[in-house]
Amino acid sequence: MSQLLKKGLRWDSVLFTGVTGTATALILVLLAWILGQIVLNGLPHLSWRFVSTIPKENFFDAKTTGVLAMIIGTTIRVLVMTVVVIPVGVITAVYLTEYARSGSTYTRIIRAAVNNLAGVPSIVFGLFGVGFFINFLGGSLDEMLGETGPKWKQPSVLWASLTLAVMTMPVVIVATEESLKAIAPGLREASLALGATKLETIWRIVLPNALPGIMTGGILAISRAAGEVAPILFTGAAYYMAELPKSLTDQFMDLGYHIYVLSTQSPDIEKTQPILYATVLVLLILTFCLNAIAIFARARMRKAMRVGH
Repeated sequence: MSQLLKKGLRWDSVLFTGVTGTATALILVLLAWILGQIVLNGLPHLSWRFVSTIPKENFFDAKTTGVLAMIIGTTIRVLVMTVVVIPVGVITAVYLTEYARSGSTYTRIIRAAVNNLAGVPSIVFGLFGVGFFINFLGGSLDEMLGETGPKWKQPSVLWASLTLAVMTMPVVIVATEESLKAIAPGLREASLALGATKLETIWRIVLPNALPGIMTGGILAISRAAGEVAPILFTGAAYYMAELPKSLTDQFMDLGYHIYVLSTQSPDIEKTQPILYATVLVLLILTFCLNAIAIFARARMRKAMRVGH
């Protein structure tokens, strides 16, 4: 013990290092076990027919079912959500960082709203989507456009995507804010000193340097939204559709909701279990692919920025 103390080592430091290391190892082991179970049970039942077939109404039969409609539906709603949430989240973060006074009551209210939004349960977002997007916005659009039937006032890809955008908004705002704050103030001051306006400085100097952080927020939003079921349960997901969605006003089948149906409504859970594992594996692969595309784009942006400097 005296030798350890002479070397500058303390027992409390060694104990804390061991506890934190053990906790990290436990998390990694649990993650590896979960992924291993999904891969080992799902990979034998994963085939080209499975991922390229639109399922029949009785999709509990492993010999005839497929998940093509679910893959396309999940991909569309995630992409539409991303197109909506990133611009709105970035604009909000730019206002809070570059324009709003940090100590004002209005700014504190906005930040409190963003923080509270991050803690709202996902099922509440689903109910919000029904009340605001479908009943209020959808009903108003039907009246304004003179629709004979409920075209907008019904669950659809659009409303599900907008609901997910509201849910993931805090992630994008916080990530973008941190990226904007990390940019050296000297870059802004130099741009303003050369005669550029504040808007030109933000557009040409601040945002290009913050793009990797903005992409990080987008990646986190995609990761959270890809597997969410509760927000789309009432706003767009369908139990079964014989065709693929043709427009944003159509309902869609979703991998997450399909997994929920397979695990709760199957007449024979033992027979359905291989389909369940294979569907979960497809959802993980799709999520990893969407994240990989965003990570690749972020890496290209960082490389281009380094070359430019």
